[in-house]
This record gives sequence, structure tokens and C-alpha cells, in this order.
Amino acid sequence: MEIEAMVIEALPNLQYKVEYQGKEYVCYTSGKMKKAKIKILVGDRVRVVLDPYGGKATNRITWRL
Repeated sequence: MEIEAMVIEALPNLQYKVEYQGKEYVCYTSGKMKKAKIKILVGDRVRVVLDPYGGKATNRITWRL
């Protein structure tokens, strides 16, 4: 499932805390974003692919809007 969320905190190791409808998720950047060195800042809107099994740290940021 893909959602559009807002980055609220930058964590170490290229992980980010994003907020969507009052819930917070910990996400990591996808491989293509790392390869292209796309910067994500606090306050950016991003597209996130949520883990289908409900894992906390396996959500992936795929696009910066």
C-alpha cells in the first residue's frame, strides 16, 4: 500500500520518521534514492510503501514530492 506522508524527524542511518493521519512510521530510503543521492529534509512530503505485514522499520520511501 502506498501513502503520501510528511517527514517529521530525520533519524541516523538514513532513516526517517514520517506522519500519516496521526500515526508515525519509521522508514528507510529506497536504493534508487540512495544511488541518486536525493536529499530528504524535515517537512518534505514523500511517498511511502508500507510493509504488508505491519512491520515497524520495513517501510520504504520511494519518492520525494
